[in-house]
Amino acid sequence: MKNIEQHKSLKAYNTFGVECFCENFISVTNEIELRDALLNSDFKEKFILGGGSNLLFTKNLSGLCIQINLKGISIVQENEKEVVVEAQAGENWHEFVLWTLDQGFGGLENLALIPGNIGTAPIQNIGAYGVELKDSFVSCKTLDHKTGYEHTFSLDQVGFGYRTSIFKTTLKGKHVITSVQFKLTKKEHLLKTDYGSLKDELKEQNPKSIAEAVIAIRKRKLPDPAEIGNSGSFFKNPIVTELDFQKLIKIHSEMPHYRINISEVKIPAGWIIDKLGYKGYKKGDAGVHKNQALVLVNHGNASGSEILSLAKEIQEKVFERFNIHLETEVNIY
Repeated sequence: MKNIEQHKSLKAYNTFGVECFCENFISVTNEIELRDALLNSDFKEKFILGGGSNLLFTKNLSGLCIQINLKGISIVQENEKEVVVEAQAGENWHEFVLWTLDQGFGGLENLALIPGNIGTAPIQNIGAYGVELKDSFVSCKTLDHKTGYEHTFSLDQVGFGYRTSIFKTTLKGKHVITSVQFKLTKKEHLLKTDYGSLKDELKEQNPKSIAEAVIAIRKRKLPDPAEIGNSGSFFKNPIVTELDFQKLIKIHSEMPHYRINISEVKIPAGWIIDKLGYKGYKKGDAGVHKNQALVLVNHGNASGSEILSLAKEIQEKVFERFNIHLETEVNIY
């Protein structure tokens, strides 16, 4: 294969900005190149790299690192009310959301300014302000790691859950997403504006106004990776049973919470971490963001291992104080 680089630094390819090297690196721009890379027998180990926004490197990579750089957006079908749009895996998520809004399409406005690329969005079932990717997802195409065969997964087959999917569980490391299809509205948009801070920020009831409000809120709350290394929310918001919630609320009457159903309650992880005094905490160059305790940051030269060590410290303290197992949202390698 041509265009393979050796001993490539991945510092510029992950939003945490941690130094990490891969033995071999290739950027693929179409399915033929991707299939060739996946089936290349010269490399036993293959690592798939998307936008680098939801991962933490704690060690160098052996084998071949394959960066997914497939581009293109197209309308697959449409009628008076709805449209199905297909986006290639290498497209930037936020730029794609802005494109849909420019076309007058609704459905993704609440997910504006989420970092990353199209291909990794379904793996995580990204979500924000009362909306998740699964709400507009139609299907995705993949290539099998071992065979290079193309597969199509429908909504029912993807197994979406809270910040998870089948690609993060049983099929982890077995398929590469090459494109995703979304069903969006052209009129009679189903706007979701009842999320607290969003409701306060909103000026008009339309997709573009919602996106503008979301962008404004996210810019205030979350650090720009271009200014300080981070991967957005490092931890998932924990979901506890009603019984455990009642025990917690007796001790912490001011604790914010969101009811999922009659037996489960979601608690903001950021509030929990802040309650422990970690907001703005710094340990070497690894730290917790001063405005949002849910975000771990790299102040300059922190290694992935140092950031992970801080994350584990926080998890231990959370369990000691709240009896809650805090799970990471970021993928750790």
